[in-house]
Amino acid sequence: MNRRGARRGMTSYVLLLPSLIGVGAFLVLPILVVAWLSLHSWNLLGPMEFVGLRNWRSVLGDAAFGHALLVTLALTAIVVPAQTVLGFAVAALLARRRGATSLRVMYALPWMCAPVAVGVVWQWMFAPTGGAVNAALGLRVEWLSDPALALPSVAAVSVWANFGYVALFFVAGIRAIPGEILDAGALDGATGWRRIRWLILPLLRPTMFFVLVTGVLTAFQTFDTVYALTKGGPGDRTDVLAMRIFTEAFDAARPGRAAVMALVVFAVMFAITVAQHRYFRDRTSYEL
Repeated sequence: MNRRGARRGMTSYVLLLPSLIGVGAFLVLPILVVAWLSLHSWNLLGPMEFVGLRNWRSVLGDAAFGHALLVTLALTAIVVPAQTVLGFAVAALLARRRGATSLRVMYALPWMCAPVAVGVVWQWMFAPTGGAVNAALGLRVEWLSDPALALPSVAAVSVWANFGYVALFFVAGIRAIPGEILDAGALDGATGWRRIRWLILPLLRPTMFFVLVTGVLTAFQTFDTVYALTKGGPGDRTDVLAMRIFTEAFDAARPGRAAVMALVVFAVMFAITVAQHRYFRDRTSYEL
């Protein structure tokens, strides 16, 4: 390598240094701290005690943690497909329509609001007496205290809050598709559903990959909405992983167990992301 190439390489590393420092300080270091904490017992006040893998054995054999994992998977299975389909449907209606900017902003407003505020508002709307939802239906339904309805109600709020965010990405993806491709497809008879199935959806695979990955990650980390709506109840029907970690760390004062749970959640999310990447890798073209 000549001197000019070495200078360019050094310049590249210098320009990358701020980002590398940020990744190290705010991503790698916290993971290492959590891993270290998972090997200790601490009550948040007294000295730490090294316990090795005792926290891991305790958490992995804990039925409550397994239940929280199943609840989180169920919530994700409801929220991600629903917000993706609804977001795409809204985007398909708005993408080519003139003057739809105000509508796109309106749909994105719930996502821009604080999740706790959204949860408080929907807690009032779901109230069995005087709630807006029951008033509109003319019925008395215990949306948040009925064990069969609590999780679907939380999922509905999450979908309502996030589908506008999903729609924005789909709108951008649809608007990036060259009109010549759509016109050529129309000449070949690709109209209506055929146009969506054989032209738009295949060309939106990069956007679909991003939306699904971020949707799964967001659903797995759901906390604010659950805390504001149900606090994990009734019973443990909405006790998602983030809620379980919060309870272990602060209510039970067992941050070592909470650290183990956080690492397990990280591993599960990483595995799901890798699986999604492998699925889309050979099915996605980033060139039009």
